[in-house]
Amino acid sequence: MPHPMSDGALLMAAALLLALLMDGVFGEPPAWMHPVVGMGKYLSWCGKLLPGLQPSLAFGSGALAWLAGAVLVGGLAWFAQRQMVFSLHPVIAAVFMAVLLKPMLAWRMLRSEVDAVEAALQQSLEAGRERLSWLVSRNTVLLNESEVRESAIESLAENLNDSVVAPIFWFVLFGLPGAAIYRFANTADAMWGYRGMYKGEHWEWAGKWAARADDVLSWIPARLTALLLALVAGGLSFKNLETLRREARKTPSPNSGWPMAAMALALGVSLRKPGVYTLNPEGKPPQAPDTVSAQKHASKVVFSLVLCAPTAIILIAFAHFS
Repeated sequence: MPHPMSDGALLMAAALLLALLMDGVFGEPPAWMHPVVGMGKYLSWCGKLLPGLQPSLAFGSGALAWLAGAVLVGGLAWFAQRQMVFSLHPVIAAVFMAVLLKPMLAWRMLRSEVDAVEAALQQSLEAGRERLSWLVSRNTVLLNESEVRESAIESLAENLNDSVVAPIFWFVLFGLPGAAIYRFANTADAMWGYRGMYKGEHWEWAGKWAARADDVLSWIPARLTALLLALVAGGLSFKNLETLRREARKTPSPNSGWPMAAMALALGVSLRKPGVYTLNPEGKPPQAPDTVSAQKHASKVVFSLVLCAPTAIILIAFAHFS
């Protein structure tokens, strides 16, 4: 981990800014060198063995497989960060750390995917449904135009936390290992964290540890994402916070409802998952301009992180070494 503030903290702050710049300019690295793809392969291999086990054995095996993966990912990230900080010139170390941090962030890809759904929807409802299926796990075949757009906006809000705010939050606190372990946990939840049956396999117990671990690691970042969305959309008040809290609690997830509810309230639209929840029920159905506005709000959140996160890194280091 970084040592003196003048070296470690400034190096980490520079690496974060460079990583965000790389994301905006280059987007995602090739699959063959993407660490999250590697995490997915490990989880996929383990996932072939877990669902068929008895509940207690499935839970224990899933927990052990998750812990082994987290230790491996975190250990490699810690070793890489330590070697860069202690062995390389600070400028070179910042560049290398940014290269390793960038795959933990996916703002450009998220923004592009939401844009692609809206563009496809302008062509036809069928095209919009098909493009949305690349972005969400729900069945899109019977969704109407408003529901396709709602799903895209919800995914933008939820993944703003998962792919940007939360990795940066954990990087600020614990450096590269923090961001890497969070990304592993989030990937594990996406692949294992299902209730009941999924694609013919029973994941209720096999994926329970992964789901709960992601809930814990996303708890603070999800609420931070919601607060940032509320701030960039026009400010906070006690009444607004109470409304946000009430709406966020409507979703089954303890975390995803916060950024989605904040986005719904910021846009003045209703976001629904039929039979499950309706966020901001007094809002209007979202239209194409609302997707544009959602992108703008999310972009402002990312920009606020550019300003705040490096400062937080330096202040934390200053407090630690003073």
